[in-house]
Amino acid sequence: MKLGFIGTGNMAGAIMGGIIREGLISPEEIIGADISEAGRERVKKQHGIHVTADNREAAEKSEILVLSVKPQFYEDAIAGIKDYIRDDQIIVTLAPGKTLAWLEEKFGKPVKIVRTMPNTPALVGEGMTAACPNQYVTEEEKEYVLQILGAFGKVEVVPERLIDAVVAVSGSAPAYVFMMIEAMADAAVAEGMPRAQAYEFAAQAVYGSAKMVLETGKHPGELKDMVCSPAGTTIEAVRVLEKEGFRSALIEAMKACADVSRNL
Repeated sequence: MKLGFIGTGNMAGAIMGGIIREGLISPEEIIGADISEAGRERVKKQHGIHVTADNREAAEKSEILVLSVKPQFYEDAIAGIKDYIRDDQIIVTLAPGKTLAWLEEKFGKPVKIVRTMPNTPALVGEGMTAACPNQYVTEEEKEYVLQILGAFGKVEVVPERLIDAVVAVSGSAPAYVFMMIEAMADAAVAEGMPRAQAYEFAAQAVYGSAKMVLETGKHPGELKDMVCSPAGTTIEAVRVLEKEGFRSALIEAMKACADVSRNL
């Protein structure tokens, strides 16, 4: 198998789906291990991959092995497979708080590791992933892993010291955006708009605004100013957001998020 997974949850499924859609690796070359029979059967039905209840089998059969379990299960998962990891194998991790040094210590030997932090928009092919390879990963291997990670969105290499910032600004950020969309829709409903329509208007406004930032190259403040006519409706809304601490609340929330990530 070219690609193995330990854990077959939502993020693993998103990665599988993107890779298969892009034709990088066929379903027949992917194996997923999960103690949950329901989880195994879900990805088998959805993606047509091989599945197993045995982590060791996935480790032994794969060239690249993705550890897609929750952070609190990493130590046990590594303990169960470390004796079966080969020198030529690449381990891809998805967990916040688990540093390259910590991972190398748990494996107890030199292992090729790429620490990554994706986010849930990977489920719709619009993920943002940070990648940080350790010293054992060659340039060619790094580029191959980046190609795989790019199958479900954008990917950038970052120094490990920035991973906690990545967790705050993209890993956890979809939750903040979903809360904002929900609040915007609530306000529209209060003004008389049907609920389903309110979600569509709010979500499309966020999607389009994000696309403008990415495609125009303009500073977000400049784009904001383009919407704010003198004495108009938008600048009044901006005034209230500033008064209520909108930006400060986001900054403080992201700082708290990064602090928790550092201490996981």
